[in-house]
Amino acid sequence: MRFSSLTFLSLIAAGAIANPLDLRPRATLSSFAGTNAYWLPFLTSDADVAATFSAVQAAGLKVLRTWGFQDSTTCTGVHFQCWASSPSSSTPSINTGSDGLQRLDAVVAAAEKYGVKLVIPFVNNWGDYGGMDVYVSKLGLGSHSEFYTSTKAQEVYMDYVKTLVERYKSSDAILAWQLANEPRCNGCSTSIITTWAASMSAYIKSLDPNKLVSLGDEGFFNRSSSTSYPYQGGEGIDFEENLKITTLDYGIAHMYPSNWGQTYEWGNQWISDHAEACRKAGKSCVIEEYGVPVKGATRDHVVPVALVRRAIDVGVDMFWQFGLTLSTGKSSDDGFTIYTDDSDFQTLVVDWANSR
Repeated sequence: MRFSSLTFLSLIAAGAIANPLDLRPRATLSSFAGTNAYWLPFLTSDADVAATFSAVQAAGLKVLRTWGFQDSTTCTGVHFQCWASSPSSSTPSINTGSDGLQRLDAVVAAAEKYGVKLVIPFVNNWGDYGGMDVYVSKLGLGSHSEFYTSTKAQEVYMDYVKTLVERYKSSDAILAWQLANEPRCNGCSTSIITTWAASMSAYIKSLDPNKLVSLGDEGFFNRSSSTSYPYQGGEGIDFEENLKITTLDYGIAHMYPSNWGQTYEWGNQWISDHAEACRKAGKSCVIEEYGVPVKGATRDHVVPVALVRRAIDVGVDMFWQFGLTLSTGKSSDDGFTIYTDDSDFQTLVVDWANSR
């Protein structure tokens, strides 16, 4: 999710057989309900991390997606990579200290304890928590697109990926590694991200052949005959072509109808088109983020009924996002958060999870 432009999200799913927590490569994903809590690794209290997973488990949610990145140029607070040197000459240091990957250690340990599986992306497309443009700036590159094509950028990225994968690959808590959160390459040929995704997913599989790997994209199509922005490939994503990558185990799509000039009802076709593409590719797809940015009647109607939970072949979904009260107050409220003390938490989260 891009935090600076939040709107309604809803995604697609298709194909649902086998054990949802089967970690074999190319495994299909069965029906389960999950959630997102991007903020978890940045908590400084182990007790708060444990409280979150306890609440997730109690709600019946099986999988949680959280950030595996924090690229800092100030190198203060919780950060995983420190980019303190001047542009064009710097490579980051990986912070394994108590304000670094030890915070992610606490997340993985709590997930193991409470039986919740994790999806962990390695880098952000957006500027929140660093992201690809920090790589571009600090390595003296010229544009966002060079993150995907620069040998130096990929060496740094792969070094970080290797650190995380080798640190956690023995953990049963990891369901899937994810190349990036919402990778885009505006105005680029879609072959740039497809080539990058094929190369990087193969690299991850070489490090850890026993976990699932996903791209983490928004599911944009590349259909020249369409007049609809999410179908035109302008963001450098070709969902159908990326499904052909053998080292990507399942497909993902995100949806922002308001940002894309679409109605909520438009999402029914978006979902159906993704479901069909996934069936043809013989892969599962995941509703990885969805939600409504207002509490009340609209959320109570749209979340359980329209676009998501009555969609054809929906089997795997992870709502955006989980919230609860911690020792420091409420967890991040981006407008989409459903808190454990919200009046509709039981119906939108618990009852739904228990029905899967």
